[in-house]
Amino acid sequence: MAIQQTLSPVDGSVYVEREQADAEQIERTLALATDAQKRWRDVSVEQRCRLASAMVDAFISRRDQHVEELCWQMGRPIAQAGGEIGGFEERARAMIEMAPGALSPLRLGDKPGFTRYIRREPLGVSLIVAPWNFPYMTAVNAVIPALLAGNAVILKHSAQTPLCAERMVEAAREAGIEEGVFQFLHMSHADAEQVMGDPRIAHVSFTGSVAGGRTVEQATAGRFIATALELGGKDAAYVRGDVDLDSAVDGVMDGAFFNSGQSCCGIERIYVERAIFDDFVARAVAWLKQLKLGNPTDPVTTLGPVVKPAAADFVRGQVEAAVAAGARAWIDPGEYPLSRPGSAYLAPQLLTDVDHSMAVMQEESFGPVVAVMPVDSDDEAIALMNDSAFGLTGAIFTRDLEAGEALAARLDVGTAFVNRCDYLDPELAWTGVKLSGRGCSLSRLGFDSLTRPKSFHLKHP
Repeated sequence: MAIQQTLSPVDGSVYVEREQADAEQIERTLALATDAQKRWRDVSVEQRCRLASAMVDAFISRRDQHVEELCWQMGRPIAQAGGEIGGFEERARAMIEMAPGALSPLRLGDKPGFTRYIRREPLGVSLIVAPWNFPYMTAVNAVIPALLAGNAVILKHSAQTPLCAERMVEAAREAGIEEGVFQFLHMSHADAEQVMGDPRIAHVSFTGSVAGGRTVEQATAGRFIATALELGGKDAAYVRGDVDLDSAVDGVMDGAFFNSGQSCCGIERIYVERAIFDDFVARAVAWLKQLKLGNPTDPVTTLGPVVKPAAADFVRGQVEAAVAAGARAWIDPGEYPLSRPGSAYLAPQLLTDVDHSMAVMQEESFGPVVAVMPVDSDDEAIALMNDSAFGLTGAIFTRDLEAGEALAARLDVGTAFVNRCDYLDPELAWTGVKLSGRGCSLSRLGFDSLTRPKSFHLKHP
């Protein structure tokens, strides 16, 4: 039986070791889910909500345990990891509150002699493939609404964060949710692809790379099942000349460097009106220099390691290539003893004198680096923001809310922000365009992709 190991970015040690599921275990899990879903779909929405709420209660009661495990599995600073548990609860409670209305039958207008309505039926068994960077908040986006809609769920979490799947399923058991309704599988990529192709799987939710999204499409090709793909981004912000600079710098830089830049909707490109460009850069560099790179188990650390040395070296390569092409790097990595080639610890970096011919302006970095360009007009800023293969989120910073809203409407993104960034509101649809994926999660609209409409047309005798 294959073994998977989780190497902690904190010190490179083996933090978790698990056996991957074999063919027999996978078959047992699929059969159990299929059988349990037949009973779960007949449970009322109100009872599903009560059980899901009890699951959330059970989960957050072990907050300290989850925080410590998060820190060791993926390197989130211990001082910040609690926010993930809070985000899990916020999103779960919001979906639970929305579910009764969102899942209620759609009643049509009176037509003499007929009763007509559309019911939202569950799809069946949902396979949810979750990433390591926000392991609880990304998983809960799909798990809770899928369960509320009457589907059974099999959760495959990243091999970097396997305990997250286990802890969520443990909370469901404690809440009284039947075993087969919510299960996890630790399995290889090849086995996950086979499961996606299994006729008992009716829905696949995947958060990860573009390459991973293409694999999902290939694995489910010809089956005509629902898929939800969130594939990351190269998100941009535009800072207009009328802003309060201190507020704008704090907002956009936090959006770029929280979680060491490892956020699908983190800011990786910043465009600044030329009149305030130099002032913005000076304040942004000062903001960066107050970050404390260090061991994430230390409460004073505000910038932890990235997930693995290879990820850090990829970002180093992007920075080096940009500098070789004429970019200016404002932070001296030598001032950060922990940051060295082959280490998961990476100094933060801000680049100027960049252009769109550079990989750092086109390819997802997923690390603590941001590139800043001056622009001379709103039109130039919007054109550059849209000059990307991705389209997850975009942000406009301005005192003029009306102008900001008008500019946001021109962005080719799934979520447009004004005066904030890097945030997911569970009452808004979470979606992307272009290579950022397809489908919709969260909000009332998110339930539509987890159910199918069934029309009832009753003629009165």
